[in-house]
Amino acid sequence: MYILPQSARLTRCLYIASLLDASKGPTMQAQQLLNQLRFPELDEVRQYLRSLSTHTLVGMGAFAALTTYWYTTRPKALKPPCDLRMQSVEVPGGEYARRSALMDSDKHMTHLYNDAKTMYEFFLRGARVSNNGPCLGARQPSQPYEWLSYSEVAEKAENLGSALLHRGHTQTKDQFIGIFAQNRPESHTMLTTLNWFILNLRLLACYTFSLVAVPLYDTLGTEAIAYVIDKATISSILCDVPEKARLVLECVSGREHSVRTIILMEPFDDELVAKGKDCGIDILSLSQVETIGKAHHHQPVPPGPEDMAVVCFTSGTTGNPKGAMLTHGNVASNCSAFIKVIQGHLILDHHDVHISYLPLAHMFERVVEGVILVHGGRIGFFQGDIRLLMDDLTTLRPTVFPVVPRLLNRMFDKIYGQANTSLKRWVLDFAFKRKESELLSGIIRRDSIWDKLIFRKVQASLGGRVRLMITGAAPVSATVLTFLRAALGCQLYEGYGQTECTAGCTMTVPGDWTAGHVGAPLPCNSVKLVDVAEMNYLAANGEGEVCVKGANVFLGYLKDPEKTEETIDANGWVHTGDIGKWLPNGTLKIVDRKKHIFKLAQGEYIAPEKIENIYTRSDAVAQVFVHGDSLQACLVAIIVPDPDFLPGWAKKRGLEGSYGDLCNNMDVKKAILEDILKLGKDSGLKSFEQVKDITLFTEMFSIQNGLLTPTLKAKRAELRNYFREQIDKLYSKIKM
Repeated sequence: MYILPQSARLTRCLYIASLLDASKGPTMQAQQLLNQLRFPELDEVRQYLRSLSTHTLVGMGAFAALTTYWYTTRPKALKPPCDLRMQSVEVPGGEYARRSALMDSDKHMTHLYNDAKTMYEFFLRGARVSNNGPCLGARQPSQPYEWLSYSEVAEKAENLGSALLHRGHTQTKDQFIGIFAQNRPESHTMLTTLNWFILNLRLLACYTFSLVAVPLYDTLGTEAIAYVIDKATISSILCDVPEKARLVLECVSGREHSVRTIILMEPFDDELVAKGKDCGIDILSLSQVETIGKAHHHQPVPPGPEDMAVVCFTSGTTGNPKGAMLTHGNVASNCSAFIKVIQGHLILDHHDVHISYLPLAHMFERVVEGVILVHGGRIGFFQGDIRLLMDDLTTLRPTVFPVVPRLLNRMFDKIYGQANTSLKRWVLDFAFKRKESELLSGIIRRDSIWDKLIFRKVQASLGGRVRLMITGAAPVSATVLTFLRAALGCQLYEGYGQTECTAGCTMTVPGDWTAGHVGAPLPCNSVKLVDVAEMNYLAANGEGEVCVKGANVFLGYLKDPEKTEETIDANGWVHTGDIGKWLPNGTLKIVDRKKHIFKLAQGEYIAPEKIENIYTRSDAVAQVFVHGDSLQACLVAIIVPDPDFLPGWAKKRGLEGSYGDLCNNMDVKKAILEDILKLGKDSGLKSFEQVKDITLFTEMFSIQNGLLTPTLKAKRAELRNYFREQIDKLYSKIKM
């Protein structure tokens, strides 16, 4: 026997007291503890119990029961797939290149399943493992989702592909098929539910017969669309609505062109047909093409991993778009690498449901769809209006939800915006801290008491079943990412990459729920950093331009060897233009941008995207465009305040009014400027990296107004031209 120290004795006494049942005597657990104590301590317990009221004893018993229940029901932490202290290992060769610690060799992963090495095989495997289950789905407003099975999708894809072969397309001749359609309906009155399904069949039709999809986007503009048509010598274009067919005709009218056929999903009039004939183009309906395909049915001509799957033209920020040539092997390896990372921690199967709302310009979206299809899951399309996305989520109840930082930021702002009193904010912060402590110990769940009391509504707003989220395309703040990982109670991964690497080249791993980095290299590629001497980033110091090499790296740009050589070096490394830094645990942190740097008049280098990423952490700010050039000695910025958060943010500062009124209020502008400058200072920005003045703008930068690319990146040249008047006015005031 031993005598406990005084403090420990008191604690033990309190705990034993909570386990005692006055009517039945000590519980078994209490009796065992009593047996360990010497009689003086037992006397202390008795004396302490006599001093307590019945209510207190009941309360202590309830607390003990709750504590015991919490410990016994608390889930075990996920076991990480690798040592989180070293998530990547250096590849021999002296180039400071690193690979995933999940691989046993330096060989890049090309596939995970032996029967899924191309996107066509991905679909076939999905059909088999789902036992011909639901595949593609869509809904009319206020209606449930309707589904096509895998076999129905395959049949329609074969009919469409057979018609294309009948019109002269083959794997070796005229293989490029233009696709001018979105993964969302343009209207609810004209577009039938069947057409919604067909929107994704166009890719499968190409995959089935080894043809190559070439997406077109109206945000490219008529000149760029004409450029893409000519560059790929496209003869057949599949359009969803007549307006896009008219845009194609406008692009080719009055000059030599390659287009012979436009296939339309929606109804069209005789005037469009006549206009097509004037341009030497047949306008056919989708039903006509399906009839042709049925009458001239061809057996599938499956592609190989080395065959091209898609030419994804990047809209870019300057010059003509570049067509990134991606093979089936590129896409399959990227999908497989993602599955490899999460395998063992989250098993995907035919019960999984993905909501498709990101543009198909996003290779990120296509990779996620591939991951779903290869496991026999289903894909449901949103209605086409981002404002109705939450309604689609609650109706579809997806289990897989890819997101972009902008959406995460809005979710974060909305949750904290509803905590509009000091008490609510305290409760929210307290609940978050409890969930965060579990998160950092490796536990992810949505059945804790804090989920039931605090976070249930936000989880239900996503349908209540989401278990996997992936974010990419742009940086996301560590604060937002950590909070939502805790609040949503699902596995939320962050990835980094670009179209030239198919989609992702790094990703966070299960068990590492820390924020502020983009994870380790994916198993399908290696990553190295190379010197950027003019910005003082050196590979020897673990810093430099991010370069990628592996099975997911594209072939090059279509018919553009000069641009290809600028991007892929002689040893096969893609130079991304992003500046990265290796962290001690083998993960990558993106710290800067090389491509968009410029000099100020005094010779200082500026990376505007780094500054913009810091300023968007302000609660009041939705979007930022930082501008400067070699003729100016300082920076200015155009800021779009967050319409959901600005009113509450301003009210705390004694400023009220409508969103438009607040954006025109000089005191609001001054407050936002002070806030972003403080963020910049706290983040270590030098004085010349801080803006001197700002203008508030009420319209979001978007794909529709031509200020964002289809992959949601800023078109810096267009932004500069669009805001030229405001920029000049800001500089004139500074000079005064």
